[in-house]
Amino acid sequence: MLTVEGLDVWFGYPPDRVDAVQDASFTVAQGESFGLVGESGSGKSTILRAIAGLIDTWSGRIVVDDQQVEGRRRDRAFHKTVQMVFQDPYASLHPRHSVDRVLSETLKLQGMDDIDRRVQRLLDDVGLGRGFRFRYPHQLSGGQRQRVAIARALAAEPRLLLLDEPTSALDVSVQAEILNLMTDLRAEHGLTYVMVSHDLAVVGHMCDRLAVMQGGRIVEVMKVEDLRQGAASEAYTKSLIEASAGYVRA
Repeated sequence: MLTVEGLDVWFGYPPDRVDAVQDASFTVAQGESFGLVGESGSGKSTILRAIAGLIDTWSGRIVVDDQQVEGRRRDRAFHKTVQMVFQDPYASLHPRHSVDRVLSETLKLQGMDDIDRRVQRLLDDVGLGRGFRFRYPHQLSGGQRQRVAIARALAAEPRLLLLDEPTSALDVSVQAEILNLMTDLRAEHGLTYVMVSHDLAVVGHMCDRLAVMQGGRIVEVMKVEDLRQGAASEAYTKSLIEASAGYVRA
């Protein structure tokens, strides 16, 4: 479903150029859930944004569903295949647009018909009832907003979802609800996920494989079973696993 080869992403120009991602390569099979982990500033979200076409200063090769993508321009066919869910569910929704308008306009942009039925089906898919259809973002909890954001992403009937820390802005109890929802949606719709997270427990729950990033580079690609068993080969990955396990008493 996704191939990334020799991806470099940078911001600015010499002498102020910053190389955010360097020589990143990985593949994601159809139906797989793949994680990108690492400390803040390691380049995880930058990779997602380059794939989605939100950054145009990149080089390398990105292939989505056997179609090579170039530059920043993405056509409608691409966005029907690939959608992104962002970290902040409030900032990603227009504060003056109702849930109905958010979903209806997205469906129309994707050339869909039977809008009314599709809006209700999307709300049902993400566990929101009819009573939420005409509410505004400020009338929703953080978890409910993220459900709307997920419904908006599903409106195009994509095959690949790019998930940029989709639960990090939510309370722990709500995080579990959203993660379980996304697990169910992946199974029901046959979706492929690429998920960015700094939380190894989330990646361990959601993903099949993961890439560990440090300083803009991928230092290791591993199976989630190896992550759970602490069977990392790189020192940096081992330190991440140890840190995620909490402090060890002296």
